[in-house]
Amino acid sequence: MIPLRLRLIPPHTGVLLLNLGGPDSLDAVEPFLVNLFSDPFLIRLPLRGTPRRWFAQYVAKKRAPHVRELYAEIGGRSPIHPITEAQGRQLQEELGPGYRSYVAFSAWNPYIRDAVAQAKADGCKKLVGVSLFPQWCSATTESVFHDLRKANDSALPLVEVDRYPEDPQYLDALAQTALIALRRFEKPEGVHVLFSAHGIPQSLIRKGDPYEREIKATVQGVVQRLPAGQQWSLSYQSKVGPVKWLEPATADHLPALAKQGVKQVLVIPVAFVSDHIETLHEQRILLRGIALQAGIERYEVAHALNDCRLFARALARLVRRAESGVSC
Repeated sequence: MIPLRLRLIPPHTGVLLLNLGGPDSLDAVEPFLVNLFSDPFLIRLPLRGTPRRWFAQYVAKKRAPHVRELYAEIGGRSPIHPITEAQGRQLQEELGPGYRSYVAFSAWNPYIRDAVAQAKADGCKKLVGVSLFPQWCSATTESVFHDLRKANDSALPLVEVDRYPEDPQYLDALAQTALIALRRFEKPEGVHVLFSAHGIPQSLIRKGDPYEREIKATVQGVVQRLPAGQQWSLSYQSKVGPVKWLEPATADHLPALAKQGVKQVLVIPVAFVSDHIETLHEQRILLRGIALQAGIERYEVAHALNDCRLFARALARLVRRAESGVSC
């Protein structure tokens, strides 16, 4: 009898998980920063071509030593790639046959252009871009989708999942991470839940960027899933440069909470779907020091969504809705 040979069926749809990425070694920090500062969506300066590249290289060279120290304190690299790979595997399992997931970063390997090329080489006939920024922002969402459209160049049909701030399954997943973290406390009702989101310049909001509005919608959705009466507030982190950013700044808000008599704080990362430098260093090390020095006695940080199965199910549902033409 001739043994049956299984024929590998190429995927019909390539699902690209879009994010900025992060350096995978200390040597990668400076070139990663060059890519960040070269991005016209992230850094709004009237510079193009060679002058912008020179600017990016100059700033990256100055900042790299300090940033390398931060990465050294969290293991010498960003964990965003392996975490996104895990998210992709779970999403592929939830979607089932006919789909293949790809990690696609705008500022480090694997680049969006390379992920698109791989999807085409694998035989994909359609692409779905999935933003890993749940709340739409011109500095990040617009950047990754610009790179995706450019890389695809209309060669394949392209469907976009560009935001999901009030998606019920996404909110369920985020609330689950908060509830799990609250269990670390003997009396959760006495804990102040602090939602800390990545900040952006207020100038972007004045120009119509919906980011702040969508962050607040997400927070309200999570609060509704927490125990009644839970104390909470919202603040913004990661400010860079002299311009005015969204307020209150988390670094200022923590001492203000301490002055109000708050003794226990649980930080919930908002707008971060995977742990990386902003959660592992800024929230867990820098802000912890600020909180304890201000008089807060217990300071905890919930994990980002990472490989939460509920999050994968939420993304799978969003992909299917986008493919069917239903607005997300």
